[in-house]
Amino acid sequence: MAKQTKSLHTNLHDDATQSAPMTSRHKFQVKSEDDNNLELNLTNHFLIAMPSMMDPVFGGTVIYLCEHSPRGAMGMVINRPIELTVAGLFDRIDLKLEIIPDSHPIGKRPVIFGGPVQDDRGFVLHTPVGAYSSSLKVTDEIAFTTSRDVLEAVAAGDGPEQVLISVGYAGWGAGQLEQEILANGWLTVAADARILFDLPLEERFAAAIKLLGIDPLMLAAEAGHA
Repeated sequence: MAKQTKSLHTNLHDDATQSAPMTSRHKFQVKSEDDNNLELNLTNHFLIAMPSMMDPVFGGTVIYLCEHSPRGAMGMVINRPIELTVAGLFDRIDLKLEIIPDSHPIGKRPVIFGGPVQDDRGFVLHTPVGAYSSSLKVTDEIAFTTSRDVLEAVAAGDGPEQVLISVGYAGWGAGQLEQEILANGWLTVAADARILFDLPLEERFAAAIKLLGIDPLMLAAEAGHA
């Protein structure tokens, strides 16, 4: 399962004055035990946990992959809320929510458990990309930002149009995610921004599976007979 790999998140959280991390878009190959090659570039894809996923940290999750390269991969769980609202998070980090809650629902939204790496820090997945101090541009429309200025913009009411705020993220070392996929730990599918930002959290797992043309109930039934 995803590990808290120091080599990966050190790059992600360098000082905000440094360039955004891991911007390459390489394709590479992983050799399985039967010598078949698997070529992967899963940036801007969903990882969907298979029923066989025994790790309780990731069971039932959908992860949006923000970066995937020969050095590893990182992403954010997008469907597991924690018992903390955005307004509560802002209180904890001494950030005043200046927008009026009745006119803007952001303060009432739940914060997401993004993954086990640096789960004491806040991270923001958002669209449009904008110009913030430390962002990883995932696509022309979506960015993953690690700097406080994006939260300040959200609190002031002039942040990105759509945001997903998490504590922690998921990270894999070189080759680790590929081996988990070969072991049938994850399904993969190109990401859908509607699922990422618009759907209620509890609907995202089923919606992501349906992108593959799979009935979620059938998948659950297969797991029950495994």
